[in-house]
Amino acid sequence: MGRYLLSRLGQSLVTLLLATVVVFAGVRALPGDPARALAGEENNPAQVAAIRAKYGLDDAVWVQYWRYLTHSLTGDFGTSVRTNIPVRSLLAGALPVTMELSLLALTVAALIGVLTGVLAAVRRGRPAEWLANGFALLGLSVPNFWLGLMAILWLSVAWSIFPASGHVPFLEDPAANLAHMALPALVLGTGLAAVIMRQTRSSMLDALSTDYVRTARAKGLRERTVVGIHALRNSLIVVVTIVGLQLGALISGAVVTERIFALPGFGKLTVDSVFQRDYPVIQGVVLVTATAYIVINLLVDLLYSLIDPRIRVRGDVA
Repeated sequence: MGRYLLSRLGQSLVTLLLATVVVFAGVRALPGDPARALAGEENNPAQVAAIRAKYGLDDAVWVQYWRYLTHSLTGDFGTSVRTNIPVRSLLAGALPVTMELSLLALTVAALIGVLTGVLAAVRRGRPAEWLANGFALLGLSVPNFWLGLMAILWLSVAWSIFPASGHVPFLEDPAANLAHMALPALVLGTGLAAVIMRQTRSSMLDALSTDYVRTARAKGLRERTVVGIHALRNSLIVVVTIVGLQLGALISGAVVTERIFALPGFGKLTVDSVFQRDYPVIQGVVLVTATAYIVINLLVDLLYSLIDPRIRVRGDVA
C-alpha cells in the first residue's frame, strides 16, 4: 500500500508541475499587452515601463515562470493588479462558497442518481424504469441557466420558498446559508444526477446478471440483501469514478450557476479576473482548480480498494 501511495503521489506531483506550465503559458497567450491594459487609456511609455518593471514583465520567460512556481509552492499567488488584494485572500473568500455549492450539489445528485439508477435496473422494463430514463433525458437536455431562471421564477418569486440570490456565510447563520444554497445546489445537481443515474443503471444491470448474484438468490437471500449488498457494492466503482470527476468539474464549472444566483464563488472571481486581465488572480484560480482535480483523482484511486476488496493496491485483480 505504501509503495502504491508513493507511486500515485509521484505521478500527481508530475501532473501538477505540468499544470503549472500550462497555466503559466496559457495566461500569457491571452491577446493584448497586460502592461498597457493596467496603465489604462491615458497611458504613456514611462508609465507602461514602470508597470513592466514592477511586475517583472521584462524578465525572461523562464525567470518569470520560476518566480511563479516558487511563490506558488508557498501559497503566494501574488497580488491582484486591480484591487491590490493578495490573491490568496481572494481565493480564501471564494473557494469555500464554491466548495460548499459543489458538495451540496454532489450530495443531491448522488442521492437522486443512485436511487433512481438502482430502481431502473431492478424494475427493468416496467414504468419505474421509463420514468427514471425520462428524468435522466430531461436532466441531460435542460441547460442549467434555463433551469436556474425557472427555479428563481417559480420557487423564489412566485412561491417564496427559497431566496432568489445572495449568500450568507455558514458560520454567520447556518440556516440562512443553507436556505440560500439549496436552490443553486438543486439546479446544479440535476444534470449530474442524470449522469449518475445512467451509469448506476448500467453497472447494476451488469452486476445483476453475474453468477454471484444468481448464487446469492439461489441461497434464499432476501432481494433487498442481494441488491443492496452484493450488486450495489460492486457497481459503485463506476459511480465513484463519475462522482470524483464531476466534483472536479463542479469546482471549475459552476460559473453559470454562481452568476445566476449571485454567489461570490470561483465563478464570479474567474469571470471578473479574465475581463480585467488580472493575471495573478487567473493563475491562482486555474492552479487551485487543477490541484483540486489531481487530489480528487488520487482519492478516487485509493477508494477503489476499499469499495472492492478484489482490487489490490497494485492495480491487479485478486
